[in-house]
This record gives sequence, structure tokens and C-alpha cells, in this order.
Amino acid sequence: MSMIETLNSQMALPVIAAPMFIVSQPELVVAQCLNGIVGSFPAMNARPKELLDEWLAQITEVLAQARRDRPGDKIGPFAVNQIVHAANDRLEHDMTLCVKYKVPLIITSLRAPGEVVKEVHAYGGLVFHDVISVRHAEKAVKEGVDGLILVCAGAGGHTGTLSPFALVSEVRRFWKGPIALSGAISRGEHILAALAMGADYAYVGTRFIPTTEAYAVPEYKQAVVDSNAADIVKTSCFTGLEANYLRSSLIGQGLNPDDLPTRDKSFTQVAASKPIKAWKDVWSAGQGVGSIEAVEPVATVVARLKAEYTAARERLGLA
Repeated sequence: MSMIETLNSQMALPVIAAPMFIVSQPELVVAQCLNGIVGSFPAMNARPKELLDEWLAQITEVLAQARRDRPGDKIGPFAVNQIVHAANDRLEHDMTLCVKYKVPLIITSLRAPGEVVKEVHAYGGLVFHDVISVRHAEKAVKEGVDGLILVCAGAGGHTGTLSPFALVSEVRRFWKGPIALSGAISRGEHILAALAMGADYAYVGTRFIPTTEAYAVPEYKQAVVDSNAADIVKTSCFTGLEANYLRSSLIGQGLNPDDLPTRDKSFTQVAASKPIKAWKDVWSAGQGVGSIEAVEPVATVVARLKAEYTAARERLGLA
């Protein structure tokens, strides 16, 4: 059985939960995996860095015990997101721990992950790299990645600008391997649509912010529930990269969402009366917020996604 077949055999739904800064921590990851999808978190969420060892040990053991106790259940593997960039002075430390625990899936971001690919393949793991363009996808393929995550328009956090119809089609011209599709996916029929376009997995983040297991303040969770697509603002103001944020959180920091300064990589602080931190002070979300109606446990969210996915297949005569 190939690594990809092994991955798929553990999943009850073709969904990879996106790693969300601050929000994704062990409780959320474990809940996602126990409900048959891939759970994930950014390595940099573990602070100080020594905490990552504890997190990986906890997640690994809980999932291993669940598989022993429930041998007939689909229990998803977990993934760790690594920022492959010179500015990440933790990369070597964090990858050493990922190798130690043989993390099944590493999700890489920002730079082509050649050295990471070698480390992960050495213990039999997989590397998926997130991209926003064909050029970035081509570079990742040359580095030997196992899968591509296509970040399209509408995605939460750092986002793409291309339509998924365009990006999936162009990438499929040269890439036959696994694709996870990101961008405003928040319902079961969206998952089926992603597969119909040529993807293998839906990459879902925002839908899991208003869950009881997510590490987000109650106000953030409720803001997601209360918002719709028109309440999402795209700006490079806070990190130098285009990202989507909740309009209400910008207003809450005394900013005018319709008149934000632009920022390049050398820009150090948004024009404001106090320091404002992306993700912590201004909250990220994708355009799929309008499909979210309540704060619920992960189990309820995944069960609904499964039901919607199955109903969509039945409507098309695919069941």
C-alpha cells in the first residue's frame, strides 16, 4: 500500500483541516482526527518551542490508543505545518521533533521545501506544500513533494487570488498527484465540488474556528458565526502578504476596514495608535463564514459535513 493509500484508508471524509495560527492546538487536532479527517497545527503554535515535544507526544499517544481501542473506526492521521523560510529560526528544532515522532504529514509553506522533503521521506512520511500560483506549484513539484495544497480566492488567513477552476485545471496539466483545495469550503457539497474539479481533498480551516475545541476566544468564535462573505476584508496591511480578516475585528481595533494602508515586506507596523498583531488582535476567516451558524463540537461539524456530502452525492446519482 502506498503512502497516499495509507493516508486515505484512515479517513472517513476527504478533508484535511487547515493549520490555523493560535487556533489549532492539540485538543482541536485530536478531535479532528478522531472524527476521521486529518487534523493539523502549525509547529509555531507550540510556545516556547520546547512545548512542541509535549504536544507531539500527546497527540501521537492519544491517537495510537484510540486505534487500539477502536480498530474498526476511521481515525485520521495528523499533520504539522512548517514555515520553510529563513526567518523561521525554529525550523531545524521543530523538524527534529517531527522526525522523532514520525509525523505522518508535514504541510510546508512559503518556500520550496527540498530539505524537509528529504527528512520526511527518510522515515516514510508525506509532504504537502501550499501554493497560490502555477509557478509556485511547479517549484514544489521539482522539490519532490507528495501533494499540493492549492490556496485559492476566499481562503482564510494568507490567501490566494485565483479561482479554483483556473488553478486546479492549470496545475492538473503537469501534476497527477494529490491535490488539496482551499478557499471558502465550509459545507459537504463544497467538498464534493472540490473533488469534481479534480482535487483529492478539501482543505478546510474557517469552519473549525467556532468549535468548542478550538483555541480561540469566545468573541472570535461568535464573530465568525455572525459574519457573512461581505464581512471578509483582504489586506496585506499586517503581514506583507494578502490575507483575509473579519471586518468586525478590524473595527474593534479602531481601524477603518475600507481605508487600510498597504504594506510590503519591509513595513514594520500598521498605522495605528497601538501595536496590532495579526491573528491575535485582528481575526482571520475565509469567505465561507456565511454557512456557519453556531459554535459546536468538532464531532457535530464533521457529522454535518458527512451528511451534506452524502446528500450531494445522492442528488447527482453518485451514491
